[in-house]
Amino acid sequence: MADQTKAILFDDGKGVLSPLNDLRPTFAIRTGAMTISERLTQAFDLEPIGVVVPQPMVELTSELTTLPVNTPPEEGDDEVLLINARCPLPLRAIGEIQVGQAIVEEDTQDMIAVRLTQSGVRDLLSGNQPELMPIAIEGKHLISRPWDWRHFRDASLEFDLQVIGQNMIKVEAEPIGVTLIGTEGIAISREAIVMPGVILNATAGPIVIEENATIRPGAIITGPAYIGPGTTVLEQANIKPNTAVGPVCKVAGEVGGSVFQGYANKGHAGHLGDSWVGEWANLGADTTNSNLLNTYGEVAARPAPGGSMEKTGEIFLGVTMGDHTKTAIGTRIMTGAIVGTGTMFAASTALAGTTEPFSWHTDAGVKHYRLGKFVEVSMTAMGRRGIKQSQAYSRRLTILHETVTGQEAFSWPGKDVSHLAGKSE
Repeated sequence: MADQTKAILFDDGKGVLSPLNDLRPTFAIRTGAMTISERLTQAFDLEPIGVVVPQPMVELTSELTTLPVNTPPEEGDDEVLLINARCPLPLRAIGEIQVGQAIVEEDTQDMIAVRLTQSGVRDLLSGNQPELMPIAIEGKHLISRPWDWRHFRDASLEFDLQVIGQNMIKVEAEPIGVTLIGTEGIAISREAIVMPGVILNATAGPIVIEENATIRPGAIITGPAYIGPGTTVLEQANIKPNTAVGPVCKVAGEVGGSVFQGYANKGHAGHLGDSWVGEWANLGADTTNSNLLNTYGEVAARPAPGGSMEKTGEIFLGVTMGDHTKTAIGTRIMTGAIVGTGTMFAASTALAGTTEPFSWHTDAGVKHYRLGKFVEVSMTAMGRRGIKQSQAYSRRLTILHETVTGQEAFSWPGKDVSHLAGKSE
């Protein structure tokens, strides 16, 4: 058996990815059934020896991983593969580069991967640029905008379902009362519950249902689709192709082409198409989004509030919803909307454009969600799933909130307030 490749995932901090990476390192973003780091580790049989993240994310990342964070490896001649955390798919070229070679994205000249010795990695991370031989790769290979998950979704999910499914028990006989169409591509954990009246259609792609997931009567799941651990698909739900629901979610209504990061609720009727949903999001009953313009043209969107409109390259593009976002009953969400972390939308008008993080929308206008109340609600939501909000997480929320409002709420030893420089209250 060949030795595993030592690897470090690095986040170069480029692009505008909020809200995808507001509360997680970029390598933990889910673009299919797996996160970016899970997919790259599987694809290249990596032995991760560390991660590199922007300074504001060090504390939270250190809590999420046992790997050294922003710590150069010891001096040595062992080879190390550094892969950009913004690279969702395992390019063949990454596994083929030699020491001293670097793959770059041709259009942006951003580094995708580089292979160095441990000593070379120390030099690189210390700001001493080693001599490298760049190899330019055509095409888009790095996420740089909040909607780029959509560009990589289908290929990510195809890879993930194959890898996850091959390690699970394939269904050979129909569970009692369950209709299977195309059994060859259906894999169900022994710890999952699939109730009578469910229809699983794998004729267009595989279906994977993980441990402790529950599929309730009347639900229809059409592959390719992934139902993560502990997730519940509610009665009469219609889960359409190219959908990946992360761990511990509740989904109902019509859901297609969407990725749930995890721990989110869409527990009622309403359409959700070609959308990304962050953790602890909650879609009110009959929340419905548009994922296709009436003109059938390319969707344009703003990567940040107040920014310029950009072409997304997508015809089908729904909403990108940050963590801890909430919509009221009957909310309508327009094509290409981006909902900033911590947004509460309860207006009778349609949700359109890009909302500022921690904004509270009602018919009376828009104001900021008070930090104390927001943290209280977020702790309650997480507690309902048995998760206690850590100090690192609370501090990250606080800094994000202060960055938006320009007002410092809390302080603690070692707190970095440089982000507030030049802002007035």
